[in-house]
Amino acid sequence: MIPRNRPVINEADIARQAAVPIATWRRRDAPAFRERVPSLFPASRFLIYDLAQAQACLDGRPLPELPAGEHPEDLLNDAETAAVLGVSASTVRAYATQGYLSEGRTVYGLRLWPRADIQQRLNNPIGQGKGGGRPAGRGAGPRKAHAYEGDPRLHTAAAALNAAGDTPHHQIAAALAEQHGGSTRTWERLMAAAAHTA
Repeated sequence: MIPRNRPVINEADIARQAAVPIATWRRRDAPAFRERVPSLFPASRFLIYDLAQAQACLDGRPLPELPAGEHPEDLLNDAETAAVLGVSASTVRAYATQGYLSEGRTVYGLRLWPRADIQQRLNNPIGQGKGGGRPAGRGAGPRKAHAYEGDPRLHTAAAALNAAGDTPHHQIAAALAEQHGGSTRTWERLMAAAAHTA
């Protein structure tokens, strides 16, 4: 987490400020630096540090304390956001793509979300916008017994089945498709529905 959207820095920028190649800085200076300055995202492959703490370490001064407690301007990564919302990190990324959560912002290659946005999503869960959505377990109306309920072609399919005798259903369906249009597979489904309702 970046507390209160404080300025941050990564190791490439630290090396640039020190005027040394990043590989040299990582080999020579990074181990001691990492011991003193904690990454703001320790479980991430992106090593991002608080700028004030990094500068204090490089100057040989004591590290300033980071602000404690939660704040609306805190920036959280996908895993931290997922923990707040009670979902997976991949769901957080999907929410952002689908517009259920803000797009967030990218800091040194890491996608982050303000705690205020996350709290807003937590207080207004998906499917509970204005009007509250449809009550759980209720559809838009009465359910059909099957997909072709009320389809006028059912009578044609039923009549063809009654007149067909031992003719294979596939042949009947092919003949109905040729005579009335539609696909053979659709007429097979219609015949199955007609047989079921009969």
